[in-house]
Amino acid sequence: MAIDLSKLTNTKVKAAIVALQKGDAKAWFAMFAQDVALYDDGNQMQFNNFFKKALGREWFTSIDKVENNGLDVYGNFHSSQWGDFNTYFKFKINKEGKINRLDIGQEG
Repeated sequence: MAIDLSKLTNTKVKAAIVALQKGDAKAWFAMFAQDVALYDDGNQMQFNNFFKKALGREWFTSIDKVENNGLDVYGNFHSSQWGDFNTYFKFKINKEGKINRLDIGQEG
């Protein structure tokens, strides 16, 4: 689904969101460190298993705001399993330039 990604100022975050939007597993997983930590509403999840199920079935329907130097993305989200809701994706990037933590969850 095509949405306005112009608010995404961090190139790594933008590339990850583009891969998510396209359901492009190869591009998505390439952005992340081997030891990436994933937290969903504060609960630690298994990153690979979570996104193998989510990719192609979940995506942003709008990007509403971006904060924290482009690392925190807020917007409307669609999930084939859970429906439509407001969400956040908060990225942390290590010194090697890989995303090593992703916090996601419902907002509001």
